[in-house]
Amino acid sequence: MKTTPSRKVKKSNRVLLSNTKSVCPVCLERIEAHYTAGTDGVFLEKVCPDHGDFCVPVWDNPLDFLRWKTRVIDEPDFKSNCPYGCGICENHLQATCCVLIEVTQRCNLGCPICFASSGGEQTADDPDLTTIDGWYEMLMEKGGSFNIQLSGGEPTMRDDLPEIICLGKEKGFSFFQLNTNGLRIANEIGYIEKLKESGLSTVFLQFDGFSDKTNFALRGRSIIEDKLRAVQRCREAHIGVVLVPTVMKGANDDELGDILQFAADNMPIVRGVHFQPISLFGRYSAGEAARITFPELFNKIERQTGGKLKRTDFLPSNAEHPLCGFHATYTVKDGNWKLLSSGEDCSCGISSDQARRAVANKWTAPEEIVPSEKTSSIDVSFLDEFLRERQNTTLAISGMAFQDAYTIDLNRLRRCYIHVVSPEGKLIPFCSYNLSSDTGKTLYR
Repeated sequence: MKTTPSRKVKKSNRVLLSNTKSVCPVCLERIEAHYTAGTDGVFLEKVCPDHGDFCVPVWDNPLDFLRWKTRVIDEPDFKSNCPYGCGICENHLQATCCVLIEVTQRCNLGCPICFASSGGEQTADDPDLTTIDGWYEMLMEKGGSFNIQLSGGEPTMRDDLPEIICLGKEKGFSFFQLNTNGLRIANEIGYIEKLKESGLSTVFLQFDGFSDKTNFALRGRSIIEDKLRAVQRCREAHIGVVLVPTVMKGANDDELGDILQFAADNMPIVRGVHFQPISLFGRYSAGEAARITFPELFNKIERQTGGKLKRTDFLPSNAEHPLCGFHATYTVKDGNWKLLSSGEDCSCGISSDQARRAVANKWTAPEEIVPSEKTSSIDVSFLDEFLRERQNTTLAISGMAFQDAYTIDLNRLRRCYIHVVSPEGKLIPFCSYNLSSDTGKTLYR
């Protein structure tokens, strides 16, 4: 992978907002970094003594940036050796909530934006069931029944995926999320039913947009018909779906409103949309012009929904660093979107049982799906009917900005609650696990 570093411009016109630490995108050595603000917005700037200056846009308005980020204070004096030696170290500031298990490095797509550069000639062998059993044991020892994300590669490449889920259920895990491109779900009749019977809770479906332009740019070929068929298969199997668009400027940032409308039209089997602004690692080489910041994303959503969703609806979640994610929940009835809540999305910090129930309520399909024309006639004075109506009309809109070697802020990394099980059986924060340099150097992968 090779990207072109963004160079500092108008440095004399910018003021220092805060200090942090980052890494050099070329050598991955830890270096000082600074958030600066000027008339052209907010930037993360850093200098490597060997490889020069780097600068990436972060936000549009400095005051809005400070309000968004106000919940945390940067801690420039690190006691840890972050991002090296993860495992998780004693100086990590957030407990594990979601655990990602990569069950394969094989893939049936060759996406240029893949985190893991999966499906290449150097693909490692799949971990066997004995190894995965050991990972489950380790997770139980480290805190109990975390929410499990089955990932890869493309996890459905494994024919024994139902056995992997059953094994986890036997160990005491109750929530299983499948991160998938949906191709096998779409094209193998009865496959999603097998996964559900084994204990699968929800499907996080890669879903970038509807045009050939989008699909070729992000996935290398047109697969929208497969995506639509995957959603239909999940509907037939009565299993919840979260649409997961990777957002790339110039590729699909003009389709955000269409994706949201599709989600609303396919409620309640579609439980939400989880936007992921593109990060520059893996095989991707289009450069900085592909990036989209949170404010740009919010503004596009507001414009493309005709103001039904507003920039001000979105606030940071309460678990990770504010610059990592956002959330808003709506009820959608008869084409009307009503904001229910902003931010405060994650259930970290409450008991494990409460957290699992909260996640299951949000991402899994409601027990009873009520046709949309009937929800308006439900007598909400009765609690059961109110809860049924609420589950059928609620849609969660969220997002997460994964960090790459240009954008990584070690203050953010120390608050990561999504952890990957490494082949050695260690828990590694997601963004450090996937970190890669311009030259292809990695720390953990």
